[in-house]
Amino acid sequence: MQEPRISHRHLEVFRALMQSGSATGAAQMLLSSQPTISRELARLERLLGYALFERAQGRLRPTARALSLWEEVQRSWQGLERVVEHALALGRPHQARIGVLCLPALSHALLPGALARLHARHGPVAVSVATQEAPLLQEWMSAQRHDLGLAELSEAPPGTRALALPAMDEVAVLPAGHALARRERLEVADFADVSFVSLACDDPYRRQIDAVFEQAGVQRRLHLETHSAVAVCAMVQHGLGVAIVNPLTARACAGPQLLVRALAFSIPFQVHALLPLHRPAVAEVQWLVDALAEEVAAHG
Repeated sequence: MQEPRISHRHLEVFRALMQSGSATGAAQMLLSSQPTISRELARLERLLGYALFERAQGRLRPTARALSLWEEVQRSWQGLERVVEHALALGRPHQARIGVLCLPALSHALLPGALARLHARHGPVAVSVATQEAPLLQEWMSAQRHDLGLAELSEAPPGTRALALPAMDEVAVLPAGHALARRERLEVADFADVSFVSLACDDPYRRQIDAVFEQAGVQRRLHLETHSAVAVCAMVQHGLGVAIVNPLTARACAGPQLLVRALAFSIPFQVHALLPLHRPAVAEVQWLVDALAEEVAAHG
């Protein structure tokens, strides 16, 4: 036996009748006429094979079956309304949500300033920030799990493309009152026999820094090392040594107890924005990339 062909229009009429309590009220809600609503209701009841309403003094009183059906219609309608609201929200910049995955140091030293620029120019944009170290950062970006990644690597992981943000140079950080604080720019020789806080031995910038001192034949006192540039700065703040770190973290941590000085030699530092190739393009992502580039250039 063929099932009744009940259309979305029938349910729309039923919903309006339940909300208004009369065919006249339902007609007003649906911008229709009372006779049309009555015909649609009669058609729906014939298709179902049972009455949905009892007629009493010009009002429609829902039957037990109608009340049971109404519960299901309400749940379905709420779901539809959420779909419609989400579809509309995607067209409103302040309702868009973009997911950013970045190195922990960049969430502290770069993203806040860039987000401030983004909001100042385009209004509030919802951004969800997750942090991860390499190589999981590359793996998650390859899996298309985020709209934007921020990393120091230059080679794009599979399934992504890399955009280079403006290049900068590493800087020195010194504890307040250190003898080297009198100098505005530090030479390689200035670090001779000085307590030095290093990045971890497997960090690519650690290798570059060590190569500079090795080539110059300058020996430092190396007792402390850590994977985190923020941790390096915290150790310097407590007088445990001097260090060379990226300029973003250095300036974010700078204060009365941490001084930043330029280097007379160059150790380039560059951040890359990673864009997934297989996620839908979102205009807000490009806005954030532009804001990131401006933030980096302002501190370069």
